[in-house]
Amino acid sequence: MRPVKAPDEVVGAPCPSCGTPNPPGRRFCRRCATPLNPAAKPEALPWWRTVWPFRRRVRASSGRAVRFLVILAVVVALCAGAVLLLPVGRVLFEDTRDKLGKAVPITPVSTEASAASPGHPAKNTVDGVNNSYWGAPAEGASVTYTFRQPFRLVDLIITNGPSNNPEVYSSQARALRIDLEVTTQDGEQRKELTLSDKPGPQPIHIAISDVKTVRLVLREPVDLSSGRQLALAEVEFFQRG
Repeated sequence: MRPVKAPDEVVGAPCPSCGTPNPPGRRFCRRCATPLNPAAKPEALPWWRTVWPFRRRVRASSGRAVRFLVILAVVVALCAGAVLLLPVGRVLFEDTRDKLGKAVPITPVSTEASAASPGHPAKNTVDGVNNSYWGAPAEGASVTYTFRQPFRLVDLIITNGPSNNPEVYSSQARALRIDLEVTTQDGEQRKELTLSDKPGPQPIHIAISDVKTVRLVLREPVDLSSGRQLALAEVEFFQRG
């Protein structure tokens, strides 16, 4: 007599691996131990969710407010940085163009002084000669140069005193400081220019765009006395070529 196997009357979900039916409630197959109800694997995150602060998985609304505030702070910081750095970037860009280009002279179309001594008009400062000068009677006198169209003022060359000849230089008073007032298409810019008390041309870097007029005001006179006048021999303007 051979024993006969009892029929397998178990009713339930079949094993996904071997097909053996398993009674309800079992977690593993009774034959091959395969998990019967494996937990669903989470879906892969999109690429942008792998970057902080998006990479963290959350349940319901956990941490959403914090993430929103962090993202908002980052956006505000980027916008503020762009606004603050834009003028700096423009200055660097224009300065680089100045250095790469060649400065060329430009002549104003008109020259007007607030005051001038007889025989020494303000137009002498742009006549291209260093032995003629504009004679101002007192401190605070100014000369205004107007140009035909707006341009990029790169450099100034100022020849102080009545002449670049050392023997004639000290015969008249000189200004050791000049207030530079530049009118542009966007408004007005001011600078203080410090001059050396010596004969000869003195180059000064300016770097102002869209210049329409330039006004020079004489300050801090030296050797100004009765019978002497503030002398300015030459002013040369250079634009970006």
